Amino acid sequence: MKKIINIVLTLIIIMYCPYYSYGSELQENDLFAKSAILIDGDSNRVLYEKNAHERMANASTTKIMTCIVALENGKLDDIAEFSEYATKMPKVKLGASKGSKYKIEDLLYSLMLESHNDTAVAIAEHIGGSVEGYAKMMNEKAKSLGLSDTNFVTPNGLDAENHYTTAYDLAIISSYAIKNKEFLKIINTKSYSFSDLDGKNNFTVNNKDLFLDMYEGAFGVKTGFTGNAGYCFVGASKRDNKTFISVVLASGWPPSKTNKWKDTVKLMNFGNDNYEHRVLFESISDFKRIRVSNGTKKYCDTRIDGFYETLISDMDVVDIKYVLDKNVHAPVYEGQNLGRSELYINNKKITEFSITSKEYIQKFDFEYCMKKIINKYLIE
Repeated sequence: MKKIINIVLTLIIIMYCPYYSYGSELQENDLFAKSAILIDGDSNRVLYEKNAHERMANASTTKIMTCIVALENGKLDDIAEFSEYATKMPKVKLGASKGSKYKIEDLLYSLMLESHNDTAVAIAEHIGGSVEGYAKMMNEKAKSLGLSDTNFVTPNGLDAENHYTTAYDLAIISSYAIKNKEFLKIINTKSYSFSDLDGKNNFTVNNKDLFLDMYEGAFGVKTGFTGNAGYCFVGASKRDNKTFISVVLASGWPPSKTNKWKDTVKLMNFGNDNYEHRVLFESISDFKRIRVSNGTKKYCDTRIDGFYETLISDMDVVDIKYVLDKNVHAPVYEGQNLGRSELYINNKKITEFSITSKEYIQKFDFEYCMKKIINKYLIE
């Protein structure tokens, strides 16, 4: 019955969200979400954004960070015990009793597939010592990823004062998380069964991410909903070697439960329709000749070593700027940095490569002249 419901829901979404070919751009009013983003999952380059840097509540998408911090700081075979505080978390919850013990690995499936709030607290208390201690670990991880608009207060994403992130920050967190093999394994599992350490209570958790079955190449990531956040979803897909990560926040409130799927499909279609892998830069073995002062040669041959390939669209403007040292004085050594080539996409600097000397050029001075004289008249 569940599979039939999912198929019907998918057909409804496709009916109201056809495979658009956004020839130039996706307009803000094409999405229900108040905040949204689409990034290249390999380079993290932003391909589309709508209020992507606005701080917002993000509900259970918080658990993406909860999971990756647990994977990096805990052990899968560690045993976590449910405290009284953990058992008092509101639904959705596993319903474990106070004092019951579970393997961290099992709890991570409970966390990500069914989004259990009590499980999040049990994990946080075991690894971080307390919810506050674990929130500190989550925030430190966000800062290590270069994020400045995220602050976690809870490990489950329940509405709390000063608990926020942005679509951009959440996309970067997710891009980082999906590179963890264990994380990927968890979020792509359809169903998982486990029991407490005593074997008295058995559970089966099922993945609530319907996007996995409605979009070709989908492989994650996490749903979320609270009264403040509205419906949220972080999606990930890979098709034709193109990896996209999408985030939609506040994509409607009840009864508009399917808006997040419609928005996500539109974002993914926009990416797949418009972006292709292109080589933007390759090594140049013979670049410009640069003038050298006081050298045994007036000019130095140069080269640029590098390669850059990324997702690009016809809407993007690519530019390469060459910055050369103005005053190059001998001696010049082979491989010496004499400038740089800068690659820009839409006026934003993406990367740069060094312009280097292909040869050694001696300084034309008294020592050089004396060596020449000695070699010519005395050695001969």
